[in-house]
Amino acid sequence: MPKVLIADDAAFIRMKLKKVLEELGLEVVEAANGAEAVQKFHEHNPALVLLDITMPEMDGLNALKSIMEANSSARVVMVSALGQESVVMQALQLGARDFVVKPFQPDQIKQVVQRWLTNGS
Repeated sequence: MPKVLIADDAAFIRMKLKKVLEELGLEVVEAANGAEAVQKFHEHNPALVLLDITMPEMDGLNALKSIMEANSSARVVMVSALGQESVVMQALQLGARDFVVKPFQPDQIKQVVQRWLTNGS
């Protein structure tokens, strides 16, 4: 069963994402901030990471940078209310594969997750 790491400081968002991912039969690992996300990435080596941008301790862009340095083929999808084009572009330049803007629909998440877990490109 593929593991997916969810990193978001909002517990209700983690809960919402976890429910959608578990419906897809995926194992979920949670992190409440960027620093924890990087640590759990190393511990669990997830198939996919869903990463918020605005988080305490370490934001999502810095967490993304650390994850990509550790594993350049990591599959990271940003999930954030920050839909500004410059932030999206920065995340994609740092190695994010995709970007989902909050508030999201469960179907959006399912499509993105299935896309990146099935073909990985």
